[in-house]
Amino acid sequence: MSLLRTNFPGSGDFSSLFRLLDDYDDHRSSRNQRAVHSFSPRFDIRGSEDAYHFDGELPGIDQKDIDIEFSDPQTLVVKGHTEREYHSEPPAEAKEGKDTDEAKPTHRFWASERSVGEFQRVFSFPTAVDQHNVKASLKHGILSIKVPKTTAATSKKITIE
Repeated sequence: MSLLRTNFPGSGDFSSLFRLLDDYDDHRSSRNQRAVHSFSPRFDIRGSEDAYHFDGELPGIDQKDIDIEFSDPQTLVVKGHTEREYHSEPPAEAKEGKDTDEAKPTHRFWASERSVGEFQRVFSFPTAVDQHNVKASLKHGILSIKVPKTTAATSKKITIE
């Protein structure tokens, strides 16, 4: 039984079909508990005359869990991972000092909607960029990256010997 049901206005005779689909989805998700979940953070990308600006949503992710690198001169890769953390009181038995060799989970998930796992975003630039002066910051769950554009590469004339 799902705590969060899919309700469609005017579903009428199809409500039992939608319930069946919800139950099937519940069954499939419970079978793949060990599957690796991934997500793709959303980014706003702006361009100015002298730089590209990225603002990505990474709520709850620590700076140490994010890597930013260039895979080639015009391709930026942002990758990382996130895990679930729970901040709850220990069970009453543990508070009273009972010996427990290992903590047994005292809760059951009714819904699991938070994004966990690994992520990766790849951005390709249409013009040359200055890899050495890229600036990045993480504040309030927003990753901001400024990638400066470079001036057009000067051509070099080659003399024939």
